[in-house]
Amino acid sequence: MLAGELYDPRDPELVAARERARDLCRLLNATHGAQRDERRRLCRDLFGTGGDSVSIEPPFHCDYGAHIHLGANVFFNFNCIVLDVCEVRIGAHTLFGPGAQIVTPLHPLDAALRRTRESGKPVNIGADVWVGAGALVLAGVAVGSRTVIGAGSVVTRDLPDGVFAGGNPCRVIKAIG
Repeated sequence: MLAGELYDPRDPELVAARERARDLCRLLNATHGAQRDERRRLCRDLFGTGGDSVSIEPPFHCDYGAHIHLGANVFFNFNCIVLDVCEVRIGAHTLFGPGAQIVTPLHPLDAALRRTRESGKPVNIGADVWVGAGALVLAGVAVGSRTVIGAGSVVTRDLPDGVFAGGNPCRVIKAIG
């Protein structure tokens, strides 16, 4: 799965790993802002790395959690989703607006194969990135550091460092340094 090869999403080990993540997300999403210590504990248990300093405004949802690796001080606003069938790496001080999504799963074009198999590609997002509200970052994409992605954008291909990008499909609009 993590290697991007076809896999059976109904494999019992994968189902158990997804249920573990869903249980942790359910508990996280039920916390209140004042429950900082409980949120921190749940984030440490959920994420592969970076749970010590991540900030999340629930609700938050993910597939496995363990495949998500966060730099220091990453922020997820309300209603963010990370489907992490492959690794998701996010650099320090990166911000996600409400409803932003990262999706690593891919499905075969062949309908018969699609009934029993899927695959994925990793996503890498640099440091000091701002992903606007409702933006969608698709499988296999790399986003450079200091880049800003406009609200509602659909990121289908790599973006370089230090640009403002937006639209569907997302494209570089201008350099920002």
